Amino acid sequence: MESFRNWYFRDAAARWALGGMLAAIALFTAVAYAVRVGATETFDRHLLLAMRRPADLQPLGSRSFQEAARDVTALGGSLVLVLVTGYLISIGASSLSLDFFTKVQIANGMDGYPGGMAHALLGTVALIAMASVVGIPLGMLTGIYLSEYGANSFLASPTRFICDVLSGVPSIVVGILGYELVVRPIGHFNGWAGAMALAFIMIPIVARTTEEMLRLVPNSYREASVALGATKARTILTVVIPAATGSVITGVMLAIARVAGETAPLLFTALGSRLMPHSPNEAFPSLTKQIFDYATSPYVEQQKLAWAGILVLIALIFVLNLGIRFFARSVQTKSA
Repeated sequence: MESFRNWYFRDAAARWALGGMLAAIALFTAVAYAVRVGATETFDRHLLLAMRRPADLQPLGSRSFQEAARDVTALGGSLVLVLVTGYLISIGASSLSLDFFTKVQIANGMDGYPGGMAHALLGTVALIAMASVVGIPLGMLTGIYLSEYGANSFLASPTRFICDVLSGVPSIVVGILGYELVVRPIGHFNGWAGAMALAFIMIPIVARTTEEMLRLVPNSYREASVALGATKARTILTVVIPAATGSVITGVMLAIARVAGETAPLLFTALGSRLMPHSPNEAFPSLTKQIFDYATSPYVEQQKLAWAGILVLIALIFVLNLGIRFFARSVQTKSA
């Protein structure tokens, strides 16, 4: 409580952010209550009118009131997002420098302290790439099987159930699994174990999203392709998947964004390193682990770098999502 009081009264940006969030939550609650009460009163009024003149019954609720409630709610949610993002940028941007992207961690008391996070950035990109190489294909193949081949088979329901359960499993459990299956047999922490743990998290997300998006494709597309002489496999590859490319890519982005912010699995698998990564066979650095170490550090300089790392991580996910969206749009344009 004492640390919170010191943080609140010493940081003006913190006061604005916290006050804005509380105001937005109060505004959202008031609007939700007004919508509920207004809708109830309008329903009672229209029920009486319907009993008298059924032909004159109007749509439930006032359109202007509904639009106002929608706009105010959207504004409240956007305000919270803007305040949190602004607070993060105000702290993180001031700690960004060229050293952040070009130097590794430097110990306290040495020249160049506190250094940067170049090793953590490279390690995070490498871990996401290795996990995606395994997790995305396996997840998509699982989703294609559930949607196109084994929708009514005896394996479909257990597979869906397992995917749903694994999607909600705490990530630290996945980290312990990776430790038992990869770290202990090898004998030391390594990047392969970290990538395997992240891929394990990605697979159920991609699988369920792919299945649901492929099932939204009209059956007339499949029937038309088969009528023209295409095989089922060719129909899936050239008709069904291109029709659902945008939605499937969205599921892939969700999976990547999920694993990019994971820390707990990497504590038991990749562990982290202060050096530039050279091989996945050794302890592997990651941005989230480095942020955790710096955020819990007693040194102010490292705490500032932690805020800068959070900002860079969010920007990295944002840029990655934009790139995937543009790629998906270009693929849909070519297929059309």
